[in-house]
Amino acid sequence: MAILKAREGKRVAMVCSGDSGVYGMSGLILQLAEESPDLEIEVIPGVTAALSGGAVLGAPLGHDFAVISLSDLLTPMELIEDRLKNSASSDMVICLYNPSSKKRADYLKNACEIVLQHQKPETVCGLVRNIGREGEEMEVLTLSQLKDTNVDMFTTVYIGNSMTREISGRMVTPRGYKNV
Repeated sequence: MAILKAREGKRVAMVCSGDSGVYGMSGLILQLAEESPDLEIEVIPGVTAALSGGAVLGAPLGHDFAVISLSDLLTPMELIEDRLKNSASSDMVICLYNPSSKKRADYLKNACEIVLQHQKPETVCGLVRNIGREGEEMEVLTLSQLKDTNVDMFTTVYIGNSMTREISGRMVTPRGYKNV
């Protein structure tokens, strides 16, 4: 509808939560507008849940990290599992979107089991519920605890790497500065 209105000469905006380019609407709008190269489309960045939730937890994304959605609505589960394996084996922090739903209640548990093939059970992890919304809460826990934790679609999950530590109740992945 936004593209149709723009073609009529109207000035329109498509608004989505988080960042429009991270699991957002900008890619879809640009694809749908491909046959209208005369339309002026401006993509305005936002703050994705990975970054805003990371700030709530402390500094879990201080080094290389991967963002992976566990939703298999648009991506085959085999590909999601490969991405989890590769990220975990390369010792990257992993940020998980869409960790569970009514139909996918065991997806986080399965993801943790994949990561546990490459990371220790005591790996520091965190989660943030309702980022930027009323009822926002965070928790720092271990990978073995995370495996059995109930989450929902409003929860963003962070799985640390081998260097991630808990410091004063916060999740911190050091950048690797010397003498610190």
